[in-house]
Amino acid sequence: MTQGTTDALTEDCLALALAMAARARGIVLRHYAEPPEVEDKADLSPVTKADRECEAALREMIGARFPGHGIFGEEFGAENAEAEFVWVLDPIDGTKAFITGKPLFGTLIGLLRNGVPFLGVMDNPVLDEVWAGAPGLGARRNGEPVRCRPCPELSRAWLYTTSPQMHQGLDFGSFEDLRHQCRHAVYGGDCYSYGQLARGRADLVCDSSMQPYDYVALVPIVEGAGGRMTDWAGRTLGLKGDGTVIAAGDPRALDLALAALRG
Repeated sequence: MTQGTTDALTEDCLALALAMAARARGIVLRHYAEPPEVEDKADLSPVTKADRECEAALREMIGARFPGHGIFGEEFGAENAEAEFVWVLDPIDGTKAFITGKPLFGTLIGLLRNGVPFLGVMDNPVLDEVWAGAPGLGARRNGEPVRCRPCPELSRAWLYTTSPQMHQGLDFGSFEDLRHQCRHAVYGGDCYSYGQLARGRADLVCDSSMQPYDYVALVPIVEGAGGRMTDWAGRTLGLKGDGTVIAAGDPRALDLALAALRG
């Protein structure tokens, strides 16, 4: 994805995504002001009233502007997911961070076109940062262009992962094979780690046990900044996958990381 001129459709979708992020920010910050009530979902992951209220508001906005588009959200599932355009929503990525007062959580708003990540917005409300990636736009943070940095060797790479505990079974061994070849590993950050990669402050992000709403919005941001983002087999990310994600600021590092993950 290179910077250039956006077409009218992209501009309309991006305008909606940014408006959705602004609306989500108001909801999320209102709930963030006090310790939220927490419930456990069936998979024992936590959820709050803020998650549900936020996603409901975003779905309403999509339905009003693009009633023919599909939606795939963390809290309320899939709707018209076979459409050409499908919005992929995570109202609060990093719910555990949100619950405990850590400010690195964000709202993720992604858009697939024919199953491929097309446009993405990440809002980190406490940090007052809005990230966007789209065709013709490149990648931007608060309206300013961002760019990944060169890193052709794993031995020089700063590697992020959300948590070593997310890597289960064989995935943990593969992650360790990669970690041992990198310069440093940094833990925590959720979606914000991908922003730091896009602005040239990190070189790799390696996660697993992920769902589409965890990564679809991030692909256009990373790739708009000159990076690459795939699953651990090098496949394009979309609604279907094995939950693995690897992002690299330098495409040369991605090839090396994929080889390391294969052992």
